[in-house]
Amino acid sequence: MRFSVRVPASSANLGSGFDTLAVALGLFTTVTVEPAQSNVVFDGGPDLAGGENLIEQGMRLAAGTAGLALPPCRVAVSSDIPVARGLGSSATALVAGLLAGNHLLGEPLSRQQIFGLATGIEGHGDNVSASLFGGVTLSLICADRVVCRQIPLGGALQVVLFVPDAFGLTADARAVVPTMIPRQDAVANLGRCALLLMSLMHGDFTLLGEAMQDTLHQPYRSKLFPHVAPMIEAAVGHGAFGACLSGAGPSVLAFVDPECAAHVAEALNDEAGSRDVAGSAVVLDIVTEGAIITDSI
Repeated sequence: MRFSVRVPASSANLGSGFDTLAVALGLFTTVTVEPAQSNVVFDGGPDLAGGENLIEQGMRLAAGTAGLALPPCRVAVSSDIPVARGLGSSATALVAGLLAGNHLLGEPLSRQQIFGLATGIEGHGDNVSASLFGGVTLSLICADRVVCRQIPLGGALQVVLFVPDAFGLTADARAVVPTMIPRQDAVANLGRCALLLMSLMHGDFTLLGEAMQDTLHQPYRSKLFPHVAPMIEAAVGHGAFGACLSGAGPSVLAFVDPECAAHVAEALNDEAGSRDVAGSAVVLDIVTEGAIITDSI
């Protein structure tokens, strides 16, 4: 049996939804699996900035959880997701490996089980939920389970993403976020996160500029990435509904009306040029179907 698994990138937080909200984006990691004579052989793999092969880890985790052994196979990997840019590349690789291993073994695990396994490895479910299920997702780790719900969008949205050439390591971005925050900051984010969900669901996108503001992580991470605040201002000033740091950074994400996407992308490129920030803006669709498995005859 030969098959492929295609998993979208993701952007987490979306401003005020720290570690809970994410959106699936039109960049992909693709894993192709075919029978082999012996052993499990990997042809290439995503360059996760020196990190481990999470696709192999995911495949072996799926097999171990199911109590089965992976049969001999050859695994080829391709990806157009920039790594260490706040686009969930590690979560995408892990989900791709879990789905590939599970499909190779005859689907012994449900997608909810796969979501739980990936969340356990990642430590939070935002990126993995978007990559696995698609669209905009809300995820939560409860006492006895992990929960994910897709957020229906009340209108047409696209994403403009500015991706710097420079890396941004999640560990560094986590380290600058304080463990204790003032109560007023927590209250501000609670209200804005609720507003963000309502705005997306009801298509009241004019509220996204306020709803995507954040007091928990973005002000601290912006010290690592000085381009973030002016790029958010430039995006909104040129017609974006709202903008934010993408995940742990350093990419910047803007939600836009499809009709003004090119204009916002041009504005972000101009702003980057004026600040000598190497990189480029790209217009992306929100991927609603999540991870897809395609069998070949």
